Amino acid sequence: MLDRYLLRYFLAVVDQGNFSRAAAQCNVSQPTLSVGIAKLERSLDASLFSRSSQRVQLTEAGNRFLIHARRIEREFNLAHQAMAGASAAPVLRIGILHSIPGATVAAAIRAARGQDPDAIVELVYGSERELVGHLARGRIEVAATLVERGSDRFLEQPLATEGFALAMGREHRLAARTDIAAEELASEVMIVRRHCEALSETSRYFTERGVRPHFALRSTNDERVLQMVAAGLGITVMPESYTHEAVVRPKLAGFEFQRTLGFAFGHDAEPLRAQPTPLLDALGKALATRAGQSPAAAPF
Repeated sequence: MLDRYLLRYFLAVVDQGNFSRAAAQCNVSQPTLSVGIAKLERSLDASLFSRSSQRVQLTEAGNRFLIHARRIEREFNLAHQAMAGASAAPVLRIGILHSIPGATVAAAIRAARGQDPDAIVELVYGSERELVGHLARGRIEVAATLVERGSDRFLEQPLATEGFALAMGREHRLAARTDIAAEELASEVMIVRRHCEALSETSRYFTERGVRPHFALRSTNDERVLQMVAAGLGITVMPESYTHEAVVRPKLAGFEFQRTLGFAFGHDAEPLRAQPTPLLDALGKALATRAGQSPAAAPF
């Protein structure tokens, strides 16, 4: 008989791509996880992973076992929910990408509660990779995240496409400009959004133009970044949907990177695409509106 914790170890390695991140996800040490994977391989009499110095990959046997492991984990989660009590109200667990403005999510919740005040919701914040892992393991039903990234692993629903722009305090010497070239920022102090999906493109953009600024702050908290920009600590590049009363958002000349936000649905939650809950409906409209698109453009 296979222990469930071994399945969790196996799926964590698949989702995270290496043993150290998988161990962190499972809240165990890497040696403990490695021992567990070895035990699973012995019980199956098959090698599940091809290990290299950079990334682990599934073997042919591992790919076959993955299909069953996903199904077992999904069925376990469904059984757990069923045994929680038939009278209990269903919980909609939604993953939220870290770089979606908190005000957008708050506005959607406020609107949805007006329609369905008794709805029970659980929000799970994470990176794009973390949300994919949560969907795969049945930890969440839906993720508000980046879509149209070339993967067909989950059913997706694009909602809004937005670009990136500079963020600088209203007192900045260039604050009145609507378009600023990288070369004009050579002497500027900047703030790095370490979780930004455009981070590598932004770095390349400035490097190619000979701009190597001093960094005053490296953060994964966008609200904090906006506060520090407003205070004059530095400038940054972030999605256009972020706003602050003391921050202006001029264009960065020649920087055309865009992102598409939308919903990714877990396999058991795909009907929600056609029949969204009030919160999903409100969140979809809020994302479209915040990205500068008409709410009517949202598919709901």
